[in-house]
Amino acid sequence: MKVVPSCNSSRAKSPLPGFILLLLTCYIHPVKSAQFTVIRPLNPLTAVVGQDIVLPCHLSPRMSATNMEVRWFRSKLLSFVHLYHGGKDQYEGQMPEYRGRTELLKAELTDGNVDLRILNIRPSDEGQYICFVQDGSFYDETVLELWVAGLGSAPLISIEGHEDGGLQVVCRSAGWYPEPEVLWKDLNGRHLPTASETKSQVENRLFIIETAVIVREQSSQRLSCYIRNTVLNQEKESAIYIADSFFPRVNPWMALSVILMVLLLCYIGLTVYLFKMKGNYQRERYIIHKGSILINEYRQFGS
Repeated sequence: MKVVPSCNSSRAKSPLPGFILLLLTCYIHPVKSAQFTVIRPLNPLTAVVGQDIVLPCHLSPRMSATNMEVRWFRSKLLSFVHLYHGGKDQYEGQMPEYRGRTELLKAELTDGNVDLRILNIRPSDEGQYICFVQDGSFYDETVLELWVAGLGSAPLISIEGHEDGGLQVVCRSAGWYPEPEVLWKDLNGRHLPTASETKSQVENRLFIIETAVIVREQSSQRLSCYIRNTVLNQEKESAIYIADSFFPRVNPWMALSVILMVLLLCYIGLTVYLFKMKGNYQRERYIIHKGSILINEYRQFGS
């Protein structure tokens, strides 16, 4: 019986034409693409401004991705965040804002992991990322959601002066993302109404916060300014105690003196007015009397 040569039979003997057929069978046979699914985390990832983040992505079933193409991009396939192709990283065509800030974790490629590390996270990194893997003619992709959050500086509280019958106290902080919540509280934890609040973004999209409250002497003199990041569920707080000396004091005797002075001025003014009215009345009476005398004398002279 004739034995058919096989790629797994290293000791098979055959004439020259059979050997050539064996080579064609073993080495020129078309390579089939692996079938897989690209898997990503179910929930969005959260990254902190200034820190690094790893975007996890892997193949299922587990297989080596060393000889595959791995492409991470945002919205445009050709304008990529990171590209691994031909066994090495490719940087031509990479988005300018990611240059020098991305790293494919190649040590994990043999296990089917195609994780991407992004360095020095910025607010502009927030959004969707597409993990695309291709082997031959077969490919698959999945979409990850990345949230970015920034914890700003500790609030700085200062007294700006007197306003609206009290003291204007201002709280400032910078470096927050996204827009944070701002609260004033008194010693007992009650919320205080803000007199004004300003939130602005600088070029790096981080928020600068400035908020003010009016404090009166009868209110609590210990204040706390809270600024809270709703994504990280973290906050920063600063407190200030306002001494009594900051509030203007009024001397009761001085206040009484001022009231008496006002009353005295009113009395003098009224007296002058009455004397003036009396003088005018007397002049009018005198003129009328003199006129009557002249009329009587004229009548007597005429008769």
